[in-house]
Amino acid sequence: MLWFGLVMMVLYVAGNGYVFWRLWQVMSPLPMALRVGVAVAFWVVAMLFFVAMAMRNSEHCPALTKTMMWLGTTWMVFILYMVLATALFDILHLFIPALNHGVLYALGITTALLVYGNINYHHPCVEHLEIKVDKRMEDDNIRMVMASDIHLGYGTDRRALERYVAMINSQKPDVVVIVGDLIDNSITPVRRERMGEVLDRIEAPEGVYVVAGNHEYISGIEACEAFLRDTKVTLLRDSVVTLSSGIQIVGRDDRMNRHRKSLEELVAEVDMSRPVVVLDHQPYDIATSNTLGVDIHLSGHTHRGQIWPLSLLTDAMYDQSHGYRRWSHTHAYVSSGLSLWGPPFRIGTHSDMAVIDIRAK
Repeated sequence: MLWFGLVMMVLYVAGNGYVFWRLWQVMSPLPMALRVGVAVAFWVVAMLFFVAMAMRNSEHCPALTKTMMWLGTTWMVFILYMVLATALFDILHLFIPALNHGVLYALGITTALLVYGNINYHHPCVEHLEIKVDKRMEDDNIRMVMASDIHLGYGTDRRALERYVAMINSQKPDVVVIVGDLIDNSITPVRRERMGEVLDRIEAPEGVYVVAGNHEYISGIEACEAFLRDTKVTLLRDSVVTLSSGIQIVGRDDRMNRHRKSLEELVAEVDMSRPVVVLDHQPYDIATSNTLGVDIHLSGHTHRGQIWPLSLLTDAMYDQSHGYRRWSHTHAYVSSGLSLWGPPFRIGTHSDMAVIDIRAK
């Protein structure tokens, strides 16, 4: 993991250096003082994300930290598309010499993509699924609303959470499950904005359940547990809850806990004559759920890369990187995330929430 982080850092700095070099060439007619000013601003913004991460648990200047986080993560996407577009125009220039200042064309294209991506992010999709299970239930139909990767914090603030809660309640769920990464990088802004009050507005007679994701561990799992204890949201960590309908929800701890229970151990605790729903943040073990006879497996984590071409990477990494798939026995759904981590853009992907009507055959 350390080597991966170092490689990503080198690539990030190299990408910034390439774009800066091309912009510096275009600015050559401008006064030196102006060019130096642009250069300083360029590299300050390029480093803002790392400063914001270092300050994420600070109680001081929350507005400044939030602004730095937004600018820093936005810059990451900006640089990615600037590198791709500038390189494309540099290649075209070899064949079309009259095509000068390609970096300026790249700037226009990148700006348009970011505007589109931000609008797309703010319009999440609602996926409706009907799943029939050949097992005993006390009710003919249970409506489960599933969300993941809300990432409450400096990116997804109280106002955004209020929209998501209204979106969930509009589906009139019997039960709500949040499949990891409810919290982003720090519990500090979540407590400061009293987001627990908003979570308590979720209306679900059978309860609201959440499992830990990798970001709960990044934020501090003990702090996240303490926060959730003050809400009506129930955290499941390698535990099982049985609803009045007979549906059993298996909440698995995130794989960042190296000592978490295996799926085999957890499934051994349930009654297989009743419907079994597994919540597991990272979608690595769907095949295992299928082998064990789990009826429904729900995961998140991938975001499907959030933006193209990272979506191609997640599609290659996971057997099921997003959406619905019927395995030989198990119905699996991997959410791209109701919100997202970092940069507020969806390019080539969509935010989503699943509405699952579980019916007895």
